Amino acid sequence: DYGSKKSTTKKGDLNPVYGEKFTFDIPSLNNMELKIKVMDDDIVSDDKMGKSKIKLEKLGLSGEPMVIEEKVYNRVFGKDSYVHLKLSYTEQSI
Repeated sequence: DYGSKKSTTKKGDLNPVYGEKFTFDIPSLNNMELKIKVMDDDIVSDDKMGKSKIKLEKLGLSGEPMVIEEKVYNRVFGKDSYVHLKLSYTEQSI
């Protein structure tokens, strides 16, 4: 586990755009997964809307950001839900 990050909360927007940048310090892409959890914001309690796992080593990431669209909620009726990400990876020299 290399930490977790939480975006800001967007109120009253069914298709929010965040434009936020998160950085994780990981040793390599081998066996690494990025876990995504999408929550709604309720007064009483937040509910999980969907989730996904992205296997990073299979993406061929480099220093150039790669656009990723990942399904986070599979609906039987209606539209599926997706997150849109830009992912990149650079090795740090020691």
